[in-house]
Amino acid sequence: MADSTTQVTLDKIVSLSKRRGFIFQNSEIYGGLGSTWDYGPLGVELKRNIKELWWRDNVMKRDDLVGLDAAILMNTKVWEASGHLDNFSDPLVECRLCHHRFRADHLEANASCPDCAGELTEPQQFNLMFKSHTGPVESSGGLVYFRPETAQGIFVNFLNVLNATRRKLPFGIAQIGKSFRNEITPGNFVFRTREFEQMEIEYFVKPGTDEEWHNHWLEKRRDWYMQYGIDPNHIRIRRHGEDELSHYAKATSDIEYLFPWGWGELEGVANRTDFDLRRHSEHSGTRLDYFDEASGERITPYIIEPSGGVDRAALTFMIDAYQEQEAPKATGGSEKRVFLKLHPKLAPIKAAILPLSRNPELTPLAKEVYFELLQLGRWAIEYDDSQSIGRRYRRFDEIGTPLCITVDFESMNDQSVTIRYRDTMNQERVAIAELEARLTQQIG
Repeated sequence: MADSTTQVTLDKIVSLSKRRGFIFQNSEIYGGLGSTWDYGPLGVELKRNIKELWWRDNVMKRDDLVGLDAAILMNTKVWEASGHLDNFSDPLVECRLCHHRFRADHLEANASCPDCAGELTEPQQFNLMFKSHTGPVESSGGLVYFRPETAQGIFVNFLNVLNATRRKLPFGIAQIGKSFRNEITPGNFVFRTREFEQMEIEYFVKPGTDEEWHNHWLEKRRDWYMQYGIDPNHIRIRRHGEDELSHYAKATSDIEYLFPWGWGELEGVANRTDFDLRRHSEHSGTRLDYFDEASGERITPYIIEPSGGVDRAALTFMIDAYQEQEAPKATGGSEKRVFLKLHPKLAPIKAAILPLSRNPELTPLAKEVYFELLQLGRWAIEYDDSQSIGRRYRRFDEIGTPLCITVDFESMNDQSVTIRYRDTMNQERVAIAELEARLTQQIG
């Protein structure tokens, strides 16, 4: 294999994302809308793969987790009880000259405006929740908020799930869904946005066992990212200091990734104690506790919360997979080869069917191979007969496709095809009848 010359920058990821159909600027033909993004054909597949793997590994393969899909809009009293109306805010400063706004805690003490060096106002607390109204008339009685996290939907359904499933402690409730935060300073592409998708677990445990379970989930979640290809040298665990802890947390640690701009949070794992269930019990008048048959006592469980973002995970996997190499050209010399070394289970397109050329003699067999694999419904397969075979290889390398399957003139005689492997560029002749087994072996 050629030597790697990879230097990942965010600009390269943004350019590739648009060019190849991973992520587009929202409302681009109208000038866009700040910090909102649309996922194209490949981005949709990448996100879907991430969510399906997360759900499979955390819910389907464990006997102590169940799922939930709670509504985005909730009774406003939920946010009063959770503390979000009083505590979910960031310190906001505004430049008196250019009127740009910034988070005060992201600036140095006594700093001037980062954009124009103008004077900044005194910090004011800015609540991050989006407001809306239900009903035909805007009134305080119809005030609702777009949820800033999926967690509260789980907490208010704790008793419903417990009664319906008869689970014993410890057990967890998992949810994937959209959340919304009116961030003052979103940025770094899809790293920090105002609309995002969370993958969240609320794991209920007996008080006294919470620290043990906190460590369990920290290691479990860190290892999950490495299982699907993240370089262990690019990931670490950082414990929050006392001054960083949220109002509900006994302890929080972030699983951080070394992004092109530095270390940043990939996923947080918090020990929320019994804060949420206790607060909702007090405010609603409904006891959200658990009867422990062994002790004969009613207890309010502690909660361990692993919380990660689908969008942030997608960005991380793309950054870590990005590779550049000097590869030999068929006509002599070398050229830069860009490819995404995505784990096969994450790759948006699993295999590409490529007739050697558009020669009408090749098309029927190539189409037959393509539709046979497509109709299995097991993998995302793509057919491409445009441009030269070398250019098509490069295109599928760049979007992370693990296998390219070439149908050539020999195929019509020996009923075999050539499989080219993305990471090594090695080629192997395989019988068409064995393709399903080979894809199962390589992709799963």
